[in-house]
Amino acid sequence: MQKIQQMLNVAYRYFVVQKNPMDIKKKYGIPDKLDWTIELTPDGWFVAECKEIPGIYTQAQSKKELLDMVNDAVLTYFSVPKRESDYIYNEFRLAGNEVIRYEAQLQTI
Repeated sequence: MQKIQQMLNVAYRYFVVQKNPMDIKKKYGIPDKLDWTIELTPDGWFVAECKEIPGIYTQAQSKKELLDMVNDAVLTYFSVPKRESDYIYNEFRLAGNEVIRYEAQLQTI
Protein backbone atom coordinates (compact mmCIF):
# COMPACT_ATOMS: atom_id res chain seq x y z
CA MET A 1 0.00 0.00 0.00
CA GLN A 2 2.84 2.41 0.86
CA LYS A 3 4.51 1.69 -2.51
CA ILE A 4 1.29 2.57 -4.34
CA GLN A 5 1.01 5.82 -2.36
CA GLN A 6 4.61 6.72 -3.24
CA MET A 7 3.97 6.05 -6.94
CA LEU A 8 0.82 8.19 -6.89
CA ASN A 9 2.71 10.99 -5.15
CA VAL A 10 5.46 10.91 -7.79
CA ALA A 11 2.84 11.01 -10.56
CA TYR A 12 1.03 13.88 -8.83
CA ARG A 13 4.24 15.90 -8.46
CA TYR A 14 4.95 15.36 -12.16
CA PHE A 15 1.90 17.48 -12.95
CA VAL A 16 1.72 19.70 -9.85
CA VAL A 17 5.18 21.00 -9.01
CA GLN A 18 6.35 21.37 -5.40
CA LYS A 19 6.61 25.01 -4.32
CA ASN A 20 9.87 26.36 -2.94
CA PRO A 21 10.22 25.32 0.74
CA MET A 22 11.48 28.79 1.74
CA ASP A 23 8.35 30.37 0.26
CA ILE A 24 6.15 27.85 2.09
CA LYS A 25 7.89 28.56 5.41
CA LYS A 26 7.42 32.30 4.96
CA LYS A 27 3.79 32.06 3.83
CA TYR A 28 2.70 29.79 6.71
CA GLY A 29 5.03 31.05 9.44
CA ILE A 30 6.96 27.79 9.74
CA PRO A 31 10.31 28.08 11.58
CA ASP A 32 13.49 27.43 9.60
CA LYS A 33 14.62 24.98 12.27
CA LEU A 34 12.83 22.90 14.89
CA ASP A 35 14.34 20.79 17.69
CA TRP A 36 13.01 17.27 18.14
CA THR A 37 13.25 14.54 20.75
CA ILE A 38 13.61 11.14 19.11
CA GLU A 39 13.22 7.85 20.92
CA LEU A 40 13.61 4.32 19.63
CA THR A 41 10.89 2.04 21.00
CA PRO A 42 11.61 -1.57 22.01
CA ASP A 43 9.80 -2.78 18.88
CA GLY A 44 12.00 -0.66 16.59
CA TRP A 45 9.88 2.42 15.88
CA PHE A 46 11.32 5.94 15.87
CA VAL A 47 9.06 8.32 17.79
CA ALA A 48 9.71 12.03 17.26
CA GLU A 49 8.25 14.93 19.23
CA CYS A 50 8.87 18.62 18.55
CA LYS A 51 10.32 20.36 21.63
CA GLU A 52 9.24 23.87 20.62
CA ILE A 53 5.68 23.27 19.44
CA PRO A 54 3.57 21.02 21.68
CA GLY A 55 1.37 18.64 19.77
CA ILE A 56 3.69 17.94 16.84
CA TYR A 57 4.79 14.33 17.01
CA THR A 58 5.09 11.40 14.66
CA GLN A 59 6.55 7.92 14.30
CA ALA A 60 8.31 5.92 11.62
CA GLN A 61 9.81 2.49 11.07
CA SER A 62 13.06 3.74 9.49
CA LYS A 63 15.24 6.84 9.54
CA LYS A 64 14.38 7.67 5.92
CA GLU A 65 10.67 7.40 6.67
CA LEU A 66 11.20 9.60 9.74
CA LEU A 67 12.15 12.55 7.50
CA ASP A 68 8.95 12.11 5.49
CA MET A 69 6.83 11.80 8.61
CA VAL A 70 8.38 14.87 10.29
CA ASN A 71 7.67 16.92 7.17
CA ASP A 72 4.11 15.60 7.06
CA ALA A 73 3.53 16.38 10.75
CA VAL A 74 4.82 19.96 10.40
CA LEU A 75 2.91 20.62 7.18
CA THR A 76 -0.27 19.26 8.75
CA TYR A 77 0.17 21.32 11.93
CA PHE A 78 0.58 24.53 9.92
CA SER A 79 -2.31 23.59 7.57
CA VAL A 80 -0.25 23.63 4.37
CA PRO A 81 -2.36 22.21 1.51
CA LYS A 82 -0.93 19.04 -0.03
CA ARG A 83 -0.99 20.64 -3.48
CA GLU A 84 1.58 23.20 -2.32
CA SER A 85 4.20 21.05 -0.64
CA ASP A 86 5.32 17.55 0.29
CA TYR A 87 8.33 18.71 2.26
CA ILE A 88 9.91 21.79 3.79
CA TYR A 89 12.90 20.17 5.47
CA ASN A 90 15.21 18.25 3.14
CA GLU A 91 17.45 16.96 5.92
CA PHE A 92 17.20 15.91 9.53
CA ARG A 93 20.16 15.95 11.93
CA LEU A 94 20.31 13.28 14.60
CA ALA A 95 22.50 13.09 17.70
CA GLY A 96 26.05 12.17 16.88
CA ASN A 97 25.99 14.35 13.75
CA GLU A 98 24.17 11.75 11.65
CA VAL A 99 22.20 13.41 8.84
CA ILE A 100 19.18 11.98 6.99
CA ARG A 101 18.59 13.64 3.59
CA TYR A 102 16.38 13.25 0.60
CA GLU A 103 18.53 11.54 -2.02
CA ALA A 104 16.41 12.34 -5.05
CA GLN A 105 16.39 15.71 -6.75
CA LEU A 106 13.06 17.24 -5.84
CA GLN A 107 11.59 19.57 -8.45
CA THR A 108 10.36 22.93 -7.17
CA ILE A 109 9.07 26.12 -8.70
